[in-house]
Amino acid sequence: MSEKSNPEDFGANSWLVEEMYERYREEPQSLSVAWREFFSDYKPVGSPKPDPTGELIRPDLDALSELLDESSNGAGTQAKPAPAKATVAKPSVVKQPISPEAPPRAPRPVVSHAPVEQTPLEIVEPEPLRGVSSVIATNMEASLAVPTATSVRQVPAKLLEVNRKVINGYRGRNGESKISFTHLIGYAIVRAIADAVPNMKHVYSVDEQGKPQIKKFGHVNMGLAVDVDKGKGQRSLVVPVLRNADTLDFAGFLLTYEDIIRKVRANKLTIEDFQGANISLTNPGTIGTQQSVPRLMVGQGVIVGVGTIDYPAEFQGSDERALGRLGVSKVVTLTSTYDHRIIQGAESGLFLKYVHELLIGEHGFYADVFSSLGVPYESVKWRDDTNSLDSEDALLEKQMQIATLIRVHRVRGHLIADLDPLHWRVPRMPRELDPATYGLTVWDLDREFLTGGVGGVTRSTLGELLGVLRDAYCRTIGVEYMHIQNTDEQRWIQEHFEGINRNEFAVDKMRLLERLNAAEAFERFLSTKYVGTKRFGLEGAESAIPILDKILNLAVDEKLHGSVIGMAHRGRLNVLANVVGKDYDQIFQEFEGYVDPSSVQGSGDVKYHLGAIGEFVGESGAKMHIELVSNPSHLETVNPIVLGTVRAMQDRIEPPLSFRVLPLLIHGDAAFAGQGVVAECLAMSDTSGYRVGGTIHLIIDNQIGFTTSPEYARSSQYCSDVAKTVQAPIFHVNGDDPEACVRVAQLAFEYRQKFQKDVVIDMICYRRYGHNEGDDPSYTQPLMYKAIAERRSVRKLYVETLVKRGDITVEQAEKSLSDYQSKLQGALEQTRAKTGEKVIAAKPPKPVGVVPHIQTGVNKEVLDKVLASLRSYPSDFMVHPKLLRQFEARDAMIDKDGDIDWAVGEALAIGSLVIEGTSVRLAGQDSRRGTFSQRHSTLIDYLTERRWVPLAEIPGATGRFWVYDSLLSEYAALGFEYGYAHSNQQALVMWEAQFGDFVNGAQIIIDQYLVAAEDKWQQKNGLVLLLPHGYEGQGPEHSSARIERFLQLCAEDNIQVCYPTTSAQYFHLLRRQVKRNNPKPLVIFSPKQPLRMKQSRSPLAEFTKGSFEEVLDDSSVAKPDEVMRVVLCSGKVAWDAIAERDKRGAKVAIVRIEQLYPFPGEQIKKILARYKNAKELVWLQEEPENMGPRYFVDDRIWPLKEQGYSLRFVTRVESGSPATGSKTIHDQELDDLMRETFAD
Repeated sequence: MSEKSNPEDFGANSWLVEEMYERYREEPQSLSVAWREFFSDYKPVGSPKPDPTGELIRPDLDALSELLDESSNGAGTQAKPAPAKATVAKPSVVKQPISPEAPPRAPRPVVSHAPVEQTPLEIVEPEPLRGVSSVIATNMEASLAVPTATSVRQVPAKLLEVNRKVINGYRGRNGESKISFTHLIGYAIVRAIADAVPNMKHVYSVDEQGKPQIKKFGHVNMGLAVDVDKGKGQRSLVVPVLRNADTLDFAGFLLTYEDIIRKVRANKLTIEDFQGANISLTNPGTIGTQQSVPRLMVGQGVIVGVGTIDYPAEFQGSDERALGRLGVSKVVTLTSTYDHRIIQGAESGLFLKYVHELLIGEHGFYADVFSSLGVPYESVKWRDDTNSLDSEDALLEKQMQIATLIRVHRVRGHLIADLDPLHWRVPRMPRELDPATYGLTVWDLDREFLTGGVGGVTRSTLGELLGVLRDAYCRTIGVEYMHIQNTDEQRWIQEHFEGINRNEFAVDKMRLLERLNAAEAFERFLSTKYVGTKRFGLEGAESAIPILDKILNLAVDEKLHGSVIGMAHRGRLNVLANVVGKDYDQIFQEFEGYVDPSSVQGSGDVKYHLGAIGEFVGESGAKMHIELVSNPSHLETVNPIVLGTVRAMQDRIEPPLSFRVLPLLIHGDAAFAGQGVVAECLAMSDTSGYRVGGTIHLIIDNQIGFTTSPEYARSSQYCSDVAKTVQAPIFHVNGDDPEACVRVAQLAFEYRQKFQKDVVIDMICYRRYGHNEGDDPSYTQPLMYKAIAERRSVRKLYVETLVKRGDITVEQAEKSLSDYQSKLQGALEQTRAKTGEKVIAAKPPKPVGVVPHIQTGVNKEVLDKVLASLRSYPSDFMVHPKLLRQFEARDAMIDKDGDIDWAVGEALAIGSLVIEGTSVRLAGQDSRRGTFSQRHSTLIDYLTERRWVPLAEIPGATGRFWVYDSLLSEYAALGFEYGYAHSNQQALVMWEAQFGDFVNGAQIIIDQYLVAAEDKWQQKNGLVLLLPHGYEGQGPEHSSARIERFLQLCAEDNIQVCYPTTSAQYFHLLRRQVKRNNPKPLVIFSPKQPLRMKQSRSPLAEFTKGSFEEVLDDSSVAKPDEVMRVVLCSGKVAWDAIAERDKRGAKVAIVRIEQLYPFPGEQIKKILARYKNAKELVWLQEEPENMGPRYFVDDRIWPLKEQGYSLRFVTRVESGSPATGSKTIHDQELDDLMRETFAD
């Protein structure tokens, strides 16, 4: 202290000075420096303390007793004889030391109800007041000199009780301490003085001449009377001071108040804590006192007494339900005892009136309290009771409003749920969730209403009902489900939320903590060992790991066959290590830059794109297959890949549609709302060809996308709103409540298992660092990242919760964390010891090119079996009359002409594979019938719409055939088929575009997976793309599958690009795709007009032998020596050229390039060698010069110039659009192509 303090500065606490002084005399070092300084020249108040060894004069009690007996002449009393030697009683001196402790209490006398002889008068020996007691007595006597008066006011406590209950419910669920009535009343007193009656904080004093004066304080310094139990039946009163209380909001007031109380309990109050009070608050109501008029100490202007909160005396003992119906409130009595020299009665009355107004919610009192504490609810407001005991209509009206209130909480309760761990946005209360909107007041809270079964009861008070509804829908879990039309699903969710005690929800707390430890320690370890290295950490969203762990444990317990996970880069390494079980040293090797030449996944991609296959070990010890699918940085592209992978696994499990493989998709909030493939996958989720029995979606909702805030990232309330389109339930959960996260994980899994539908977990959390570890997000979100910087990790918060509950000790939590870190450190040391000499990755192998032919012909008996199946259907099945005529024509073509058209050739390929045991899946837009009405793979009964798939009903076939119409999607649909083909590489999987032009809607799947997955991830895939292509005058969007784009992507034998022109070639090409040992994606440019052209038909004999030919020579040329010009071309234009050549009679050979990649250069050279006299080589295509194969083949046939050939390219002119929309112009362009091709 800068100045010496006087004992008088302590006011009501001056007794404490005496006690502290005693401690100072006995053991000075036990006090702080400030106290020791204070007592260095201290003069105790009052007389000197007697010598402990002195003598205490007491009367001789025996002599005194004799005198009393002699003088006693009371009735019925017989005098005793005097002793032999009677002496005059004189004071005797008895020497005894003064005991430092009070003498032990005498045993309680036994009470007898029989008449007893009157005992002698008890002589009570007076003892002087010393120390503390003496000072308190002195203070009380001094207070008599203060002319005081007291104002009294009774205040209804209804709103005080209700709002306190709301606040404490919220704080209790968040692990925060409860607030007391004294907190609220004390704050109201401060507000009343600061806002309405500032004179109440002034103090009377006198100057040096004793003249009266007033001290006008600038702030309210409130003394808090605190009862202290000193043990052994002794109690003391301390009055520490809460300074500048009027400058604090309620949260600040509460924290300061509690800090003072903690000091009192810990006996750590300092000198400053007792000085400067100008008002005081005492609350004897805590021990039942109805009303108190406390003494006002010198140096203060007012002391406020608070009585107990109870019903008025006339209602005590009444039935509380009856009181609730009557609208009778408990009350609290407040007294204001003030220094009448400076404060007038009117001021004191106004002061209590203002406190009254505050406590019934006026002047925004409770709204400010709720806002200050971050309580996301509207405070309950004071309204007059509108209940009429005699009006049934009014009661019915309220009952109707209760029903509305229940529904609104089910629909919109999530809007006031405590979901954001940062709490950095001001919460708001929608009007529809406020009971006052429905005419319900605070007085209705204790009245009973019908509930409709909410919480398992038929009747409850409104207060209890609101408690159930808010516990269900407005805590750290907010659920959206009322958009679901199925009432069974709605009821299931209600049963799992309403009336459920979340504290009783079974959570393995140690397992949960261990998973949080692993999640946090992994990221912390990487951040310290590889500073600044990109890893896209999970910090702020660590609860995702316990969520996944819970779901997978439940899947193991349900004996599911496996789980496939798809996710982006955020937290991917953590999931690989702590969920999939990827070895730590393998992860560290990727950070160290170590290259393992024998690794399954080479160095083709960054570490946070790589996938893994592992075995998840559940808590029970049971194991389950688990796969994390590799993916690129293109967010959400992996979604359809995962779904296709899962469907392929499920299709191989009996019984069908048992959905024994679980798809898990982990999303970012911005991507889930922004990427269209999410909506496409949701749209396909319940369609027959794509159903997987429900996907569990986990959104890591860190409330930011790179640098983009939610208001720029979407137009909806939540990022998850798109899931409502498929009536999926959405569980929003606060990521900093790991137990709530685990609970929704269990609910999501149980919902998926029961209803076989998609379900969404929206885990609202934050991203502690930037988009990557080198980014600074505070440039664009400074306030958000200020809040994040002040936020403790979810692990630390959970440890704090467990320790407070007594579930674990801090030492146990830290040991678990250090054990995990030790494992990581050991793995890192092993990795660094192993890497040793730098390994240089081997160069990729030289492309193989065209592979040797595989015999793909089929015995005629097998073909006849397939053809018989095409002609068979149930006897009661009615084929469409028009289609029946087409089938008759088809049969005549086969039986009479021996020809096979395109559709039948495809059917023969599929049917023969199914008979051989290869399953075939064909899907696409309108694929069952075929865009051009050519396939008719699925027959529909003309009368009943019953379905019949002939190729799926071949007798004795061991393979299966599935054919599906897809949703109108390319992106998700192609991605799904890619995933299917990836998972089932023994099957023939085909995706067909409606027109090849539309394949660019799936360009991301093509670029990132189809052509690059083998190079990046060594991922094999045999998917077939059927892309209708051909210039027929149908316009720019129905002509081109963009051959040039696929050819540009070709390298290192990554894909096959083919353009077959006959049904037999198509047949052999499909069968080759299955028979070859090294699966590669196959892009087939399929025909449109040639589907029915005779030229594209093949004799049945060509299906029984041979194989696919990469190049087809011109079989019509009888005299090759006469050929002077050779035209190379692909696809439909070959038939145009052959027709033009035959019409002209030109000596020109038309050679068809059936496979564009790998390019068949050697085959072309062999065919050209047949035409020894040909010196002119023409490349003909129907596409514009800047499209089609033109520039791709240029480099590959240019070397032929060295052999003496002149090269010429015939194409349409360059164009920004693939084709004209005019049939007339199209025909003119075709004529120009033919004229130029055959020009002399």
